Amino acid sequence: MKSDVSSGEILVADHDGVYVIKMSGDVRLTLCIPFDECIEGLIARKDFSTVLFDLNEAFGLDSTTLGLIAKLAVKSKSQSQKSPIIICNQPAIIRLLTTMGLDDVCEVIDEPPQNYCEQTDFVSLKPEGNDEDLVKAKVLESHCVLMSLNKTNQETFKDLVQMLKCG
Repeated sequence: MKSDVSSGEILVADHDGVYVIKMSGDVRLTLCIPFDECIEGLIARKDFSTVLFDLNEAFGLDSTTLGLIAKLAVKSKSQSQKSPIIICNQPAIIRLLTTMGLDDVCEVIDEPPQNYCEQTDFVSLKPEGNDEDLVKAKVLESHCVLMSLNKTNQETFKDLVQMLKCG
């Protein structure tokens, strides 16, 4: 399955209990509901071991997507005691991950580990007609997770979170 790099795409695969989430293109808010549903489903699985994020083909990740990555990373680490891995060889994305504090909850590496699953094993998450209130709730939740990672994020997102809580 070839990814569409002009818009964002999230692909998911199971590799012996290690769930691989591959993001490509510009991954934005439009995928937050299916991505969050995927997160909840993965964490609930009895065979869940950890997660590996492949961001080598992503050129953009919005803060909601970063917050959902952080949510899965925190839940994964608390459940399995293993740090999730982010594969990324792009300096701009690595800088974004570091700035947001994701390197504190994940191990960031620049090359896939051995036994990385083949692309044919992936299933694509599809954007759906999203309910506005549900999207708002996911945006709020993901930004609260980001705020929990560091003081910079607390300052950066406090006004947005306050606005979402009030409106």
